[in-house]
Amino acid sequence: MTSMANGTSIRGILLDIEGTTTPISFVHEVLFPYARTHVKDYLDANFDSAETVSQLERLREEHARDVQQGQKPPALVSGPLDAAIDSVVAYVHWLIERDRKSPGLKSLQGRIWEQGYLDGSLTAPLFPDVLSALKTARSVGLKVAIFSSGSIFAQKLLFAHTDAGDISQLIDGYFDTITGPKTASESYRQIALALGLAPNEVIFISDVIAELDAARSVGMQTRLCVRPGNQPQPAGRHEVIKSLDQLADII
Repeated sequence: MTSMANGTSIRGILLDIEGTTTPISFVHEVLFPYARTHVKDYLDANFDSAETVSQLERLREEHARDVQQGQKPPALVSGPLDAAIDSVVAYVHWLIERDRKSPGLKSLQGRIWEQGYLDGSLTAPLFPDVLSALKTARSVGLKVAIFSSGSIFAQKLLFAHTDAGDISQLIDGYFDTITGPKTASESYRQIALALGLAPNEVIFISDVIAELDAARSVGMQTRLCVRPGNQPQPAGRHEVIKSLDQLADII
């Protein structure tokens, strides 16, 4: 357990992935295109599996909301198998293009990425400071957790297949949008509860101000992570770090 300058004991670190531990470019230029390219092959091979049926049910529910809201998504059809699969593929492409934080999409993407990680087509790049920071945090007894819009399954795959090797043993917990939206205060309250910590005992690090605002609103400490390729964020509301090594003063 360590203490920040304000006297608050820090017992846990909660990390975003995209733009914090891993470059945004990996997600948008590698993972998303890989899922887009391989979704049809995956559905052809797994369309009737129990897991895919569950994923498709969630996608159909989301599609119905899109239609109701006038979003004009590609139509889903229930005709011949080939036509049904092609219509799902078109809708998945539509969702990916919009970077939709969809549980059904994220679950499906995770399964598609799994094959890529296992056959070596995919390897997740980490920023150079990430491995040493996680090791330091664990060495002083801090809990380390991840909160990402990607599914928990996809998060575990990423940290098990990085350019630094399998570092999943350094992570105590994973949270996705099943817990709640990343911009909702209650999500962070629930994460602290799941970690067995008070919110003010957790420091959350992300590249998105709206997420940091939500975490701070329930008492979490926060840091804005500024990395090459990240979207500019409003200045001044959260202390800025450009490397996780800068956490050395509190961990």
